[in-house]
Amino acid sequence: MCGHICVCLSGGSEEPDPGEDQRGEGDASTATEEQSDSQADAGKRAARKRNRPSGGTAHHSSSSEVEDDEEEEEQEEEDEQAMDVWLGAELRDLGKPSWRAVPSLRLREIGRGSHQFVRRVCGARGLVQRLELQGRLERHTGCVNTLHFNPSGTRLASGSDDLRVVVWDWARRRAELEFDSGHKSNVFQAKFLPHSGDSTLAMCARDGQIRVAELSAMQRCKNTKRVAQHKGAAHKLALEPDSPCCFLSAGEDAVVFGIDLRLDRPANKLVVVKEGDKKVGLYTIFVNPVNTHHFAVGGRDQYVRIYDQRKINENVNNGVLKKFCPSHLVSSESKTNITCLLYSHDGTELLTSYNDEDIYLFDSSYSDGADYCRRYKGHRNNATVKGVNFYGPSSEFVISGSDCGHIYLWDKVSARIVQFMEGDRGGVVNCLEPHPHLPGLATSGLDHDVKLWAPTAENPTGLKGLKDVMKKNKRERDEDTVRHGDQYDTQLLWFLMRHMRNRRSQRVTTEFCCHLKGKA
Repeated sequence: MCGHICVCLSGGSEEPDPGEDQRGEGDASTATEEQSDSQADAGKRAARKRNRPSGGTAHHSSSSEVEDDEEEEEQEEEDEQAMDVWLGAELRDLGKPSWRAVPSLRLREIGRGSHQFVRRVCGARGLVQRLELQGRLERHTGCVNTLHFNPSGTRLASGSDDLRVVVWDWARRRAELEFDSGHKSNVFQAKFLPHSGDSTLAMCARDGQIRVAELSAMQRCKNTKRVAQHKGAAHKLALEPDSPCCFLSAGEDAVVFGIDLRLDRPANKLVVVKEGDKKVGLYTIFVNPVNTHHFAVGGRDQYVRIYDQRKINENVNNGVLKKFCPSHLVSSESKTNITCLLYSHDGTELLTSYNDEDIYLFDSSYSDGADYCRRYKGHRNNATVKGVNFYGPSSEFVISGSDCGHIYLWDKVSARIVQFMEGDRGGVVNCLEPHPHLPGLATSGLDHDVKLWAPTAENPTGLKGLKDVMKKNKRERDEDTVRHGDQYDTQLLWFLMRHMRNRRSQRVTTEFCCHLKGKA
C-alpha cells in the first residue's frame, strides 16, 4: 500500500478538488452528477408525456385512463421531489480542501511542516476521493465479522464465522498466524491489546464468551482462555487506550464487564443496563479515549448511555451519567436499535448508527438529553449489526457499510458524501477498519475475504449512480417499515442470511467435489 500511496502523491497536481464543485442543493454528489441526474429525470418525464395516450381515435385509451395516468405521474413527481428534499435536508456547504499534494510536498522538501505531513495526508479529502480496491486477503471459510490493526499498523487481525482468527501481514498479503479461537459460535471481535507487544488478543463471540489468546514471537498461538461469560451473545469489546491488561465487554444480557487480566478472577460486573426496570441488551461499547473512566453503550433501544466507572450507582438513574437520543426517536413507536457507536479521536464526539435509520453525531460534552449535531444518510442498515467508524487522524470523515453492498464516506462537518464504493459481492459491508497511520482501510462483510483499499485512483470519484442507490435505499426502508413494522427481529434476519450464504458455499463445494469424482 505504501508504494501505491507514494506514486499517487508524487503524481498529484494543484487541480481544484472535485469536492469544490459540490453545491448546497443537497443530493450529496458532485455538480456533474447532479446535472446528469436532473437531465435523466427530465428525460424520463418527457418520455412519459410523449407516450401519454391522447384522444381522437378508437385505438387510444379513454379520457378516464388518461386522467389516471396523469394523476399517477403527478404523484410520482411529488414523491421524487419529496425524496430530493429529504436527501438535501441538514446538509452544509462542503468547504475548500485543506490539503494539496504538490505544495505540501514542496514544503516537506525544505523541512517545513514535515512532522504534520502524514496526518494531513491521511485526512485529505482529495485522497479519500481516490480510494480504490487494492487487493483481497483470502483465508477464512465464513463471513468475516471483525478487523483490527495492531497499534503500529503492521499486522491485521480478522475473525470469522469459521471460529478462527487470522493475523495478517497485510502489506505482503499473507497470513502469519492462524488459530482456533476456542469459541463455539461466530467470532464477533478480535482485538490487539495496546502495549502488549502484539502478544495478546482479546476476543468475543455469539457464544457469550470473552476469551484471551496469548501469541508467541514464533508465529503461533500458545493458548486461549475464557476470562468472562455473558448469558447471551457478546458483540463488542472496548479497549482502554493505554492498558495492556484492562478492557470492557458488553453482551445481549445487558451486562457490562470490566476485565483485568492481572487478577485471578478477571471479570467484574460494572453495571446491568436498564431502562426503568427493563434490561436493555447491548450490541456496542466504547471507552472515551481521553477520559478513560467514561464509556458509552448502545443496544436494543434508541438511547446512547454514558457511564462513569468511578461512580456507578444503579439506585440512582440506573447508574447512567447521561443519555443522548435523536429527538424524533425519543417517542418513536418503532423498535429502533443502536448497532454501533464510538468516540472521536479526542473524545469530544459520539458517532452512533441506528438500524434502518441514519447515523447521528452527538457532542459528548452536552448535558443529558441533548439532541444530535449532525446526521448522515443515504446508506441502509437493516440486514446485519452494522459497524460505523471515523476516518482520518482527526476524525475528519464518517464511514459506513450498507445493505446495498456499498461503502459510504461522508465529510463529517458538511454531512455530504465524498466517496461511494462497491464493497462486497455478498451484498452487505459490516466492518470498516482505517489504518492507524496510512491513508487506507480494510473492510469485510458477508464475503469470506478481507478487502484492502488505498488512494491510488488516477481521478477522483464522480459518485456515479449514488443518487439512484440512495433513493432506492430510502424507498426500501420506507416500504419495509410500512409492510413489516417490527414483526421481524434483526438478529434472526442476520442469522438466516449467514446460514443461507454458508449453505450456498457448502453446496458449491459439494458440486465441485462430485464433478472431480466424476472425472476420476
